[in-house]
Amino acid sequence: MEVHGDRGLDIPLLQSQDSVTIDIPQDAHNKIKTLKFEIKGMECASCATSIESVLNTLDGIQSVAISAMDGQAVVKYVPGVIDGKTIKGTIEDAGFKVQGSPEQDIAVCRLKIKGMACTSCAEAVERALSAANGVKRAVVGLALEEAKVNFDPNITDPNQIIEAVEDCGFEADLISAGDDVNKVHLKLDGVHSPEDAKIVRSALELAVGVNYVEMDIEGSKVIVSYDPELTGPRSLIQCVREASVGPTSFDASLYVPPPQRETDRQKEILMYKTQFLWSCVFTIPVFVFSMILPMLDPYSHWLEYKIHNMLTIGMVLRWILCTPVQFFIGRRFYIGAYHALRRKSSNMDVLVAVGTNAAYFYSLYIVIKALVSNNFEGQDFFETSAMLISFILLGKYLEIVAKGKTSDALAKLTELAPDTACLVTLDADGNVASETEIGTQLIERNDLFKIVPGTKVPVDGIVIDGQSYVNESMITGEAEPVAKRLGDKVIGGTVNDNGCIIVKATHVGSETALSQIVQLVEAAQLARAPVQKLADQISRFFVPTVVAVAFVTWLTWFITGVAGLYPKHWIPESMDKFELALQFGISVVVVACPCALGLATPTAVMVATGKGASLGVLIKGGMALQKAHKVKAVVFDKTGTLTMGKPVVVSVRLFSQTTIEEVCDLAIATEANSEHPIAKAIAEHAKSLHNRHESSTDHFKDAKEFEVHPGAGVSGKVGEKTVLIGNKRLMKDFDVLMSREVEEYISGTENLARTCVLLAIDGKVAAAFAVTDPVKPEAGQVIRFLESMGISSIMVTGDNWGTASAIAREVGIAQVVAETDPIGKAKKIKEIQMKGLAVAMVGDGINDSPALVAADIGMAIGAGTNVAIEAADIVLIKSNLEDVVTALDLSRKTMSRIRLNYVWALGYNVLAMPLAAGLLFPFTGIRLPPWVAGACMAASSISVVCSSLLLQSYKKPLCVKYT
Repeated sequence: MEVHGDRGLDIPLLQSQDSVTIDIPQDAHNKIKTLKFEIKGMECASCATSIESVLNTLDGIQSVAISAMDGQAVVKYVPGVIDGKTIKGTIEDAGFKVQGSPEQDIAVCRLKIKGMACTSCAEAVERALSAANGVKRAVVGLALEEAKVNFDPNITDPNQIIEAVEDCGFEADLISAGDDVNKVHLKLDGVHSPEDAKIVRSALELAVGVNYVEMDIEGSKVIVSYDPELTGPRSLIQCVREASVGPTSFDASLYVPPPQRETDRQKEILMYKTQFLWSCVFTIPVFVFSMILPMLDPYSHWLEYKIHNMLTIGMVLRWILCTPVQFFIGRRFYIGAYHALRRKSSNMDVLVAVGTNAAYFYSLYIVIKALVSNNFEGQDFFETSAMLISFILLGKYLEIVAKGKTSDALAKLTELAPDTACLVTLDADGNVASETEIGTQLIERNDLFKIVPGTKVPVDGIVIDGQSYVNESMITGEAEPVAKRLGDKVIGGTVNDNGCIIVKATHVGSETALSQIVQLVEAAQLARAPVQKLADQISRFFVPTVVAVAFVTWLTWFITGVAGLYPKHWIPESMDKFELALQFGISVVVVACPCALGLATPTAVMVATGKGASLGVLIKGGMALQKAHKVKAVVFDKTGTLTMGKPVVVSVRLFSQTTIEEVCDLAIATEANSEHPIAKAIAEHAKSLHNRHESSTDHFKDAKEFEVHPGAGVSGKVGEKTVLIGNKRLMKDFDVLMSREVEEYISGTENLARTCVLLAIDGKVAAAFAVTDPVKPEAGQVIRFLESMGISSIMVTGDNWGTASAIAREVGIAQVVAETDPIGKAKKIKEIQMKGLAVAMVGDGINDSPALVAADIGMAIGAGTNVAIEAADIVLIKSNLEDVVTALDLSRKTMSRIRLNYVWALGYNVLAMPLAAGLLFPFTGIRLPPWVAGACMAASSISVVCSSLLLQSYKKPLCVKYT
């Protein structure tokens, strides 16, 4: 209970009926937010009191704490009632200044966008989302048909964002919101009334760790968002059961909704398939009545039978059959064209609508003229309109089927986790006391589960009993099974080969490595490559240009025909000059294909990122792919990158009267706070020496004033002693004198390709540790292969020159930069970039993060730190250097494929449009009828998607055989 002075004593226990009440959203109590900022201009405690008084008059303020001493303010508020801007404005209105803006709360949601046909559609959605109030950033992926939106939840919400999409003419469904990261779907039993639902909802909302509850009373389902640190699905099911009252009994079971993306794709495939089949029901008879029967007796006479004046049975039949195709089956093109024109843009729907309407309404004009005239002769084009729509629907159906295959790799990743797991409990002796089979989604953190040979690991965890070999190829791409013993980590979705192991769950739900990989790949597939800008720029003027060219084509052929500039035998018997010109114009409109241009880049990026993930290479989007293909120099860190990253201490040398026990104690205390692999190796070796000398001390002192000196070592104070642990540079920085004996030991150690780490106590060198870190077996082959690709290799390390040079010689690297700090690594990369070379940096530690960011492409070793992985553009899951080659080669292959797609898409339009305009007709007599032009347009999109799908056959260029 919080007390703020005597304020609480003035509040009556019962409020009067005239009191103002605030309608707080039902889940607002679970979303109280804390705002921290600095206030300038406070001179005494009364200033702090006056600000508190002003803020407490605002609706939605839960508590206010202000320190007059340092000007810090902490305000707890309900975001559904008030926001940070209002709080800041109120303080400033009171005459004080808020230092900086209060932190803005940013949420993320993903939307499924329906109805996008080409790049201009994706751009229109992106513009509409970016213009929506509260939206900070929006990215729309055409190939995925999804949007990722960053927004301020204090200003807007997913429902309003969906409305913004619908207002610009597209349909949108929510895939996930930011607070959907950990949620569970439950099927309820025993809930038969709103009262029952209210009881269950209240019980869940009051449960510890529950963020919000969404009830579906009609479907007897509930969606619960929760904090996995505090609760889990089994606890929530138990909570529902415990809510039972009297004879009313409630129960809940896990409900797994079908994957939204796959469900939507199947619905879309079915829709286009159904529309195409229905169009065929009408189009095939139109084709028969137009193209086949007129050439067969006696059907030709029957079709030419005049009903009234010049109106024939054939005309009426074609009109009747074509109309449903034009206005009902083809309705989607009208809707798409209307919305495109309303937002002052154009897309494929506009071209289809213009082409089919021209054919249909001209044909309708022919019918009306034939009805009212007794000597008019003209040919209708109803078959052109119907066949055009049918071919485009067929093309869209085949295109969506092909596009679905571009995300096959991602779908396979999501299906790796098993449906069930064997939950076990252990007795006091560590033996299995009970076994229960449960759904994988019901596993909670710290659960124990048994994995027998041949079964999959359900979630990430640590082996606590048994040993086995686990096949991790589905996650890392590594074919050889990996040995797992006590304390080793296992990854969810991998397969246990031969032994039986007991595993303790450490990461569940969205926190598992598999889920993180899927999320990363999904984000990468939405990220737009810079090369996509070419299609974006073309799409802005493509459709208006095509319509203009089509009009000029029609006008040119019509005027030249009326003027008699071409011979009459060019005109087919069933047409006149106007009709021939109109057919050329319609063909130009429908043959042009903006869709192929829009799909050229995103489909290739989707396939490449998915394929890379299946090979153990996570590429964070099209930008990373495009930059990686230009790389001409690769900078490698040494420890953990070129070497195994598991250094071991091979010897310890004392240089003073200090005992080995004291050296060990000081080393353990000081290195305990460092994340560097060498620091960990020294600490482990010191502990083993400590135990070997039969020391009974289990508790070690803590190092005070601990400080990391990047690229040099660490320092700290243990008791009254100042301890330095690091290389020669650290010793020189602190003016520690080194005797000749120490210098000789350092030189001898470095000549053996070992790292010499010095320990100084109170300004004197007391001991030295000789540390060795074996070189990765594939390192030499990788360097040679990169050289064959025209890529130079450089090693940059904080280690000493002697060790660095010895390792560089071993792997074949000519350029070495040693004894440098993280900033020095970044500077070296800048130097290389100044020479005009694109640089990739490969590293694994926190000290590599500045260099990873500075490089054109940062590659983080998967076993490295989270900071390095966050800073990188590409993550190598299995920490294998041969994947550096894979990443660079895959990027080159992908960019080549994208260029080929553009050549195909642009080349198609450049060649097809003149052909459709009749450029070759005077010389060859070859003419492209509108329905054939429509089929060509549909085929161009399919060909681009299929071209991208060929990347699925990509094979790694380098596979190192280990002995």
